Amino acid sequence: MNLWRPRILVLLAVTSIYLYGFPSATLTYSGVLLFHLGAGLVLTVLMVSYFVNCWREQKFANRLGWILLAAGAILGIVLIKIGTPLRLKNWLYAHIALCVAGVFFLAWSWLGSRKWLGEGSGAAALRFAAVLVAMAILSGGAWWARNVAWKNSYRVKNPALSTETMDGEGDGPGGKFFPSSVQTRDGKNIPAKYFMQSQACERCHGDVYKQWNSSAHHFSSFNNQWYRKSIEYMQDVAGVKSSKWCAGCHDPALLFSGMFDTPIRQIENTPAAQAGLACMMCHSIVEVKSTMGQGDFVLEYPKLHELAASENPVVRAVHDFMVKVNPEPHRRVFLNPFMREQTAEFCSGCHKVHLDVPVNRYRWIRGFNEYDNWQASGVSGQGARSFYYPANSKSCADCHMPMIPSKDEGSVDGLVHSHRFPGANTAVPTANEDAEQLAASTHFLQDKQVSVDILGIAPAGKAGTETKGNVPHGGQELSTTFAVGEEAEVAGPRGVEGNAKAITAPLGRVDAAVRRGDDVNVEVVVRTRNVGHFFPGGTVDAFEVWLELQATDEKGQTIFWSGRVGDGGKGQVDEGAHFYRSRQIDGHGNVINKRNAWSTRAVVYVHLIPPGAADTVHYRLHVPENCGEKITLHAKLNYRKFMWFNNQFSYAGVEDASAAKADVTPNYDDRKWAFNGDTSGVAGKLKEVPTLPITVVAQDTKDLRVIGKKEPAPGPQVVTLKEDWMRWNDYGIGLFLQGDLRNAGMAFEKVTQADPQNPDGWVNMGRVRAQEGDNAGAVQVLDKALALKPGLARANYFYARVLKEDGKYDEAIAKLQSVLQQYPRDRVVWNELGRIYFLQKKYAEAAKAFQSTLTIDPEDLQAHYNLMLCYNGLGDDARAEQHKARYLRYKADESAQALTGPYRQAHLEDNNERQMVHEHGSAALSEAPRAAAKKSPAKAQGKSAAAGAGAGGGQ
Repeated sequence: MNLWRPRILVLLAVTSIYLYGFPSATLTYSGVLLFHLGAGLVLTVLMVSYFVNCWREQKFANRLGWILLAAGAILGIVLIKIGTPLRLKNWLYAHIALCVAGVFFLAWSWLGSRKWLGEGSGAAALRFAAVLVAMAILSGGAWWARNVAWKNSYRVKNPALSTETMDGEGDGPGGKFFPSSVQTRDGKNIPAKYFMQSQACERCHGDVYKQWNSSAHHFSSFNNQWYRKSIEYMQDVAGVKSSKWCAGCHDPALLFSGMFDTPIRQIENTPAAQAGLACMMCHSIVEVKSTMGQGDFVLEYPKLHELAASENPVVRAVHDFMVKVNPEPHRRVFLNPFMREQTAEFCSGCHKVHLDVPVNRYRWIRGFNEYDNWQASGVSGQGARSFYYPANSKSCADCHMPMIPSKDEGSVDGLVHSHRFPGANTAVPTANEDAEQLAASTHFLQDKQVSVDILGIAPAGKAGTETKGNVPHGGQELSTTFAVGEEAEVAGPRGVEGNAKAITAPLGRVDAAVRRGDDVNVEVVVRTRNVGHFFPGGTVDAFEVWLELQATDEKGQTIFWSGRVGDGGKGQVDEGAHFYRSRQIDGHGNVINKRNAWSTRAVVYVHLIPPGAADTVHYRLHVPENCGEKITLHAKLNYRKFMWFNNQFSYAGVEDASAAKADVTPNYDDRKWAFNGDTSGVAGKLKEVPTLPITVVAQDTKDLRVIGKKEPAPGPQVVTLKEDWMRWNDYGIGLFLQGDLRNAGMAFEKVTQADPQNPDGWVNMGRVRAQEGDNAGAVQVLDKALALKPGLARANYFYARVLKEDGKYDEAIAKLQSVLQQYPRDRVVWNELGRIYFLQKKYAEAAKAFQSTLTIDPEDLQAHYNLMLCYNGLGDDARAEQHKARYLRYKADESAQALTGPYRQAHLEDNNERQMVHEHGSAALSEAPRAAAKKSPAKAQGKSAAAGAGAGGGQ
């Protein structure tokens, strides 16, 4: 027995290094684990004999070593019983520490018994140090392999150069899953059943499973009627192949198994079509190849999955025992490092998309994109130029997977990330009659994500004043149906020229009065507060998000109403309202309202609010002569998951049999639609068109005093208190982003008056003056900001731009380099640095800066354009052509805007909304909003709703 103890101990030491340093879900690892457990039990029995028979004969070091090992062994036996989940990891490390310490003393004692390195206390000390160093190297190496090497092998890293066409994405045109970019590790299909066994996860993750079971992820596929109808329509018009573009992130059970090659109407009621985004979809991703989205990731089918999902109780029990004793291999299969450490990059795989020829038969167009504007913003902590920064940077999971109490085996300190994925989807739980999920979505929307502030009033100017077009503002424009925020820098828009408004503000601080018979502008500010991306995000061609303003007097009269909803709150929204959406049209000018983004050929306008920014909305209020003594203004930011037309179309839309036959191609659809189709077979519990809830995201109420018509016109009143600095700042941000520089400068000046020690007001004044071309004035206020907060990155960035305009290139470079020391992943700063190097004809340095931009976003339009110029300057024609091809791929099709002309002439409300600075009037107050369609938006009470259903989807 004395011989077996050390031999078993050596085997245990070797296997423990392997088990700790190289965990993997393989049969080899499982066999070694079982051997380790068995050998440990045998050694524990043998140690009993040692303590009974040999204890007194041993030296102190030997005794201490075996005592520590015995303690480790007893703890190990306990862990076999209770397992080693995350909440018990300290006990696991205690077991490891006791055993390592025991082996250390036994090794030291054993070497001493052989007089290695000699005798005496000096030799003993050397042996002690040698064993300590050896143990440290072995332990450190195992720790490095377990943590550092493993994490480094799963980093998300962008390629040096994006592909020239979509054919280079994923497996290419010959691939099983193309035009989605998704791939499998071995290039083979994955059985559909793999994505249909989420209930197997419930054994250990009951809370998480319950949350996921109600989530939008679960209902991503043909168990979601809105998605179901969109794919049926897409395949009817454009064929099966192109619809795989959607399936990569919506239908894993169908796509990866090869079932999606079958027309969807034949299989949409099969279990595989109802699986949604199952646990195994996200948790089987082993590589995220880039942040270019489009499903640019790789899945792997785990070799031992069938053990976990086996219907054989013995096999399942053995699997569960192995996971319980050592969950690390299981964790590594289903929770790769990028899921925790690069969460946003992981999520970008499906929450950032583009379309190209294989999908839309047209060209490259950016679809929705949650990643880039987050990455470039202050919310991520990576953007240097934001208006606001949260106290701590945030990633996707901080908002959409918050920590909640749980007793799941995977919980940490009694908490797990919520797998309800709370967000803005109120439609799916409505259709599923899931009150708990609907409440979670509603709470999320109303949890101070956005604020509304009725800031002030001002005398109204001439009715119908507007700027000319929502057109490119300078520089190179990206081809996109989404908004572009701080991830790009262009010369901003310029609004109407003239004097600053004689504003009375902030309401609630001043005694604001209006005169009967007058027209006044009501200024309402919508601010994103806890939103990490554009608001709204996602598929912004389908949502209905709008600002509603209603004015009533104390007599109960409604004297103004913009954003009214017809049919008692169930119908269509007044088309003259201020919407937050992307208004897209197809090749014949029909609105994109059937989730048919692949038919988009032009964008009429995009209204979205960047993270940590604001939008200022202008209303023209006429004060009637029969008005009461007080007007109450009530502003509401409303959210409805799907626009009225799309909701009706998804459930009951059929081609209108009474209408004349019309053409339909993937480029356009001129048909008219009726909403009287059979709803008995739709997905979800409701078998009728659902009435989608309208959620009030934020609201504000303010009162105005009314004076007589013959009294003098009220003069402007302004109060600048320190506690109101942010109200003025938000107002200025909204005006600035519209290009109303004169009034934005006025608002930011009020910030400096309210709080002179706050650098934000001075920085924002610098932004305005730089945009106006007042470089000297910009330097003056930026110097004040830097005096208050030396090293402030955004102040230095705008200072650098002024210095560049003044030709002080070296000083500008120094400023930008100081910004990059704080924010090395701000691509706009890299681009600005590259441009200055280019102006200095330092083409190599410029190219290096632009290449740094491409490591952040390989599709950056400005970087490709400037690299084309740099390599031309360097005489490298081949590289110049590479970047020219990509620049032309991503650049907007300027000729497409010609399509919007006839559309805007026919849709005056959308033409008004397209203008950078515009105002909204009231819908008709004596009839339903939609009935007022023929009223001119140029009249004093402004814009009314558009006409009823018509060609191509009802506009």
